[in-house]
Amino acid sequence: MRWSAAVENWHRIHYDQRFATEHDKLPDVLINGSWKQHVLVQLVQDALGENAWLWKIKFRYKKMDLAGDTILAQARVVRKTSLDGLGFVTLNIVLLNQHGEESTAGHALGVVELPGGAKVPYPFVPKEAYASLQLPQDD
Repeated sequence: MRWSAAVENWHRIHYDQRFATEHDKLPDVLINGSWKQHVLVQLVQDALGENAWLWKIKFRYKKMDLAGDTILAQARVVRKTSLDGLGFVTLNIVLLNQHGEESTAGHALGVVELPGGAKVPYPFVPKEAYASLQLPQDD
């Protein structure tokens, strides 16, 4: 309920068990999708480090997460590129439930400092030369 209130999402499937199960015929109250989005953004920022910038992120909700589920967030580097003295890191990002099933999955692209390279500008404003840097297509 606290998350729903903070983001002003008043859909009862996120906090009213009786409504979620009886009215909408869901198995339980659902974890809010915007909360899962927040977790993924924080995961990527933590993985990239302080002197980095999350540039692009995309993900897909694949499975419902229910109240009481344990959620594990994982990020794995899948590509590294350098351009103009900056590093660009593509990450595979995923949220897993307690059964090891992917509930949310996607990719993120971050900009990082290279050893001896330029600092990532704040705010990071992409140059035309970076247009070729794209996120992988998801299944």
